[in-house]
Amino acid sequence: MTAQQEWISRIEAASHDLGRSSTAIRVADLLRGEIAAGRLKPGDRLPEDKLCAAARVSRNTMREAFRLLAVEGLVVHEFNRGVFVRRLTVDDLVDVYRMRRILECAGVQNAAAAGPVAVARVVEAVEQGERAAAAGDWAAVGTADIAFHGALGALCRSPRVDDTMQRVLAELRLVFHVMGSPREFHRPYLHRNRVIADLLWRGDREAAERELRSYLDDAEAQLTAAYRALT
Repeated sequence: MTAQQEWISRIEAASHDLGRSSTAIRVADLLRGEIAAGRLKPGDRLPEDKLCAAARVSRNTMREAFRLLAVEGLVVHEFNRGVFVRRLTVDDLVDVYRMRRILECAGVQNAAAAGPVAVARVVEAVEQGERAAAAGDWAAVGTADIAFHGALGALCRSPRVDDTMQRVLAELRLVFHVMGSPREFHRPYLHRNRVIADLLWRGDREAAERELRSYLDDAEAQLTAAYRALT
C-alpha cells in the first residue's frame, strides 16, 4: 500500500462520523490531522476524486474543505494541477514561532490555574515521546512533540487558543519536514520537553517559561538554517 493509499484509507475509515458535525469542517479536520501527524507532506497532492469517494462527500463539500485549509495556509490550489499541501517559507516559519511564543508561554504562565490534570497531560505527552524514541519510531516522536506543545497551549484553558494551536501545530509539522533526519532533530528536544514538564509539575512556572523560550529560540534558529541551506 502506498503512502497515499494509507492516508486515504484513514479518511475512509473516519467517514462514518462525518454526519455528526458540519461535513466540510469535519473533512478539513481529518486532512489537518493527517498533516499534523506528518503523514501528509509538503508538496503532496490531494486527489479530489479519491478523497470524495473515501469520505463519501460531494465535490462541493470537498472543495469547501480545501478552501478552509487554504485559509489556514495548509494547502494551495494550483491552476490546472489541483490542490497540494503547502510548502512553507522562512517567513512562515518565523511567524509560526512568533505565535508559539505567545500561546505556549501564556499556557505555562497559567499552569497553576489550569490544575494538575492539565499539567499531567503535558507529562503524558513527554512520556509518549520517550516510549516512541525507545522503540526507534522517530516519526512518532515528532507526533508526541506536537502533542506536548498542544498540551502547553491547552494550559490556557481557552477553546479559542486550542483551535489556534491546532492550526499552528499543523503548520509546524510541515516545517519539520525540512530536517533530513527526524532522529537528529527531535532527540535533543525530547530531553528538553522532559525538563519543561518536570519544572511545571514542581510548580516552577518561571523556570519552565525561561526554558521554553530558550527552546523555541534554538529550534527556530535550527530550522531557519535548514531552510536557508535549501535555497
